[in-house]
Amino acid sequence: MTSEVIIDVQPKEISIALLEDKNLVEYQNEKREEASYSVGNIYLGRVRKLMPGLNACFVDVGSERDAFLHYLDLGTQFSSFEKYLKQVQSDKKKLYPIAKATRMPDLPKEGSVQTMLKQGQEILVQVVKEPISTKGPRLTCELSFAGRYMVLIPFGDKVSVSSKIKKGEERTRLKQLVQSIRPKNFGVIVRTSAEGKRVAELDAEMKVLQKRWEDTITKVQKATKAPQLAFEETGRAVALLRDLFDPTYDGIHVNDEDIYQQVRDYVGLIAPEKINIVKLYKGTVPIFDNFNVTKQIKSSFGRTVNYKRGAYLIIQHTEAMHVVDVNSGNRTRAENGQEANALEVNLGAADELARQLRLRDMGGIIVVDFIDMNLAEDRQLLYERMCKNMQKDRARHNILPLSKFGLMQITRQRVRPAMDVNVEETCPTCFGKGKIKSSILFTDQLESKIDRLVNKIGIRKLYLHVHPYVAAYINQGIVSLKRKWQMKYGMGVRIVPSQKLAFLQYEFYDKDRQFIDMQEEIETNS
Repeated sequence: MTSEVIIDVQPKEISIALLEDKNLVEYQNEKREEASYSVGNIYLGRVRKLMPGLNACFVDVGSERDAFLHYLDLGTQFSSFEKYLKQVQSDKKKLYPIAKATRMPDLPKEGSVQTMLKQGQEILVQVVKEPISTKGPRLTCELSFAGRYMVLIPFGDKVSVSSKIKKGEERTRLKQLVQSIRPKNFGVIVRTSAEGKRVAELDAEMKVLQKRWEDTITKVQKATKAPQLAFEETGRAVALLRDLFDPTYDGIHVNDEDIYQQVRDYVGLIAPEKINIVKLYKGTVPIFDNFNVTKQIKSSFGRTVNYKRGAYLIIQHTEAMHVVDVNSGNRTRAENGQEANALEVNLGAADELARQLRLRDMGGIIVVDFIDMNLAEDRQLLYERMCKNMQKDRARHNILPLSKFGLMQITRQRVRPAMDVNVEETCPTCFGKGKIKSSILFTDQLESKIDRLVNKIGIRKLYLHVHPYVAAYINQGIVSLKRKWQMKYGMGVRIVPSQKLAFLQYEFYDKDRQFIDMQEEIETNS
């Protein structure tokens, strides 16, 4: 199986696609300019309101909605953190080292939030779930710093090894190695990817994670008031790679030099022998179009998803759960019998659904209405197929066998909102009003824009992105429309076909690939 990561960096957002055998299996999109309460971020927050009935409180971390913190998420070492935080904040000039901090007794599990916290109190918290729908972020006071090989836990007291490392000798070796390099007053969780690694590699990452803690607590020391961001998780591109990275990757393609350098530095740190798989994409065709990602996004999202031989899924999201309906469509294969047809459609649905759960990052409760099957062995086969397909999923999940009504219930870890891409296109020429100018005049309108950009604004080199059909029309013939424009306005006019654009939509970019907004609801010919 070949795996590739495609990173599309735009002025307002970063999109990341993971392809397996050229098929899109994971997609992430992050706005660049918005405040992001990403999983892993650490804040100096302020307790806003105590909720004794829930044994929880709401914390102000700067989000539009207050974040939620349950008593059990304070962690067993909350008292140690609280005392250390006071020591750090009492001296703004000299940082009190955590190695000298006193460990306090563990927090009792049956305690009350009212006895531990008071309104207005400042506490150090970490985001474990992003804001979803009407809910604010979910928090914990058990801080952790995740690396490629291990997770560092301040005020932890033991070394744990991933249960996925099965060999007893390797588990013992890793535990002893990490125990020997573990800083005082820190706990460590050894991740699966540490298997077979040398002590030098583990020690190097330990120092990186320890530096992150020191930078975090230094920001807290200098903070004048809460809420305050103390530690920001690495950029989405690098954070995704940290969890996903596999030495068998065939390529990581990036279309931005800064992000390319960040990714290259990260891969060079964790897998120096694979640094050459990181490649800077310099093509004129948009990077997602070049790797056939745009078309897959448009066909894979939306309410209806087609798969094998006319069958399709209908996926709907509600406040409480996600609901999936399996339909056989217009397929008729009477020679196989109804039961065989139902099994074939359901097995195909299981394959596609497993991909959709990863692709949309659907979490919480998912209820799937498969086509009814009479044979118990067929229902068992479908259940086993679904379990096998979900083995590649990194999110924690649980799958129940089909009920007597033909429903399958799946729970999947939810840490951020489900990815929902609107694949419907707003008409760029009528702006939703239902009337457009004559389409034959579209190229005249484009020429008017080029004339204004070249002769009035003074831009000598520009890129015009249009729908591939329109690009084909502009480029056709020996003396094409493109050639005429180049002779009339200079050789700096380039036509770029873009699959993400609607039929009569267009976008202008300057020589530095910066977007130029020339779209107007009332088009002018000035």
